[in-house]
Amino acid sequence: MSNTIPNRKAFTDTLVDLATKDPSIFVVTSDARGSVTLEKFADTLPGQFVEVGIAEQNEIGIAAGLASFGKRVFACAPACFLSTRSLEQVKVDVVYSQNPVRIIGISGGISYGALGYSHQSLHDFAVMRTFADLAVLCPADRFQTEAITRWLAEHDVAAYVRMGRGPVPDVYANVQESFTFGKANRLSEGSDATIIANGETVHHALEAAKILGTQGIGVRVLDMPTIKPIDRDAILSAAVETGLIITVEEHSIFGGMGSAVAEIVSQEHPVPIRIIGIPDEIPIGGSSAELFDHYGLTGDAIASEVMTLIKKFKR
Repeated sequence: MSNTIPNRKAFTDTLVDLATKDPSIFVVTSDARGSVTLEKFADTLPGQFVEVGIAEQNEIGIAAGLASFGKRVFACAPACFLSTRSLEQVKVDVVYSQNPVRIIGISGGISYGALGYSHQSLHDFAVMRTFADLAVLCPADRFQTEAITRWLAEHDVAAYVRMGRGPVPDVYANVQESFTFGKANRLSEGSDATIIANGETVHHALEAAKILGTQGIGVRVLDMPTIKPIDRDAILSAAVETGLIITVEEHSIFGGMGSAVAEIVSQEHPVPIRIIGIPDEIPIGGSSAELFDHYGLTGDAIASEVMTLIKKFKR
C-alpha cells in the first residue's frame, strides 16, 4: 500500500472523463471549487458547471431542478455543510420529489482537522440513512472512488457519498474489484472476530488484522462502502461464523454504520458488537492523523480492542 491521490481528486478526474463524453452530466457546487478540486471540470466544461456561492440550500434545489429535466447531477460541497444546512432540500427536493441527485460530501468526518467541530461531519451517515431511497456510500481509496463515481453516472439514483480530504493508502489493486453496489468486500479471512469498516478506516482495519495475525488471531475484515442499502447477508454471515463484530468508522458512535450493523445483528443473530468511532463529545482539535490516533481508529488501537473483546467474550 502506498499513499496516492486523495479520493476527492480521483472523483473529479473521473467525472471530467465521464462528463466530456456525456453532456447530460452536470456539476453544481457552492463556494467549493477548490475544496472539491473542480477547477479542471469548470475550465473544461463550463456549460455543465454551476457555482452558486455559499448557499448549499440553493445548491441542492438547483441540482434537483436540473435532475427533474433529465440531467445527471452531482452536487458537490463540504460534507459538513451539505449534511446540515441543506437537509430540508435533500429531504423534500431530492428524496420526496424523487430527483436522482448525487450528493458528494467532501472533507468528511474529521478530515478538516484543526478547523474544528463546525467543519466536522460526524452525524451525516446517521441523518442521511434515515431518508427513504437515498443510498449512502463511503469509498475506501482512489480505485473505489472511481468505481462509485462511474456507477453513479450510469444509474439514476439519489445518493449521498462522503469522502475525505487527504491522500489515502491504496486498499485495492484496480477499479474492477473494488465495488459492487450494496455489497461488502471481504479483504481478510479469519474466524475469531470480524472488523467491519468503511472509508479511510478500512486501511487501519487491515493493519489491525495483520497485527492480530502475528499473535495467532484470525480476523475477517469487511469493507462496507455501501452503508445504505447495507449488506445484510455479509453481516449475518460474520455474526454466525465469527461470533464477534467490531465496527470502525470516522463517525459518531451513534447512528452510523455501527448502528446499522447492530440493528441487523440484534434482531437476526445476536452476538457481541463493539462500535468504534467518535464518542459523545466535541472532538479535540488537531490534524486528521492526530484525531485518528486520539480516538483509537488506528491499526494498533483497533487490534488492542479486538484482543480485549476476544478475551472477554470468546476465551
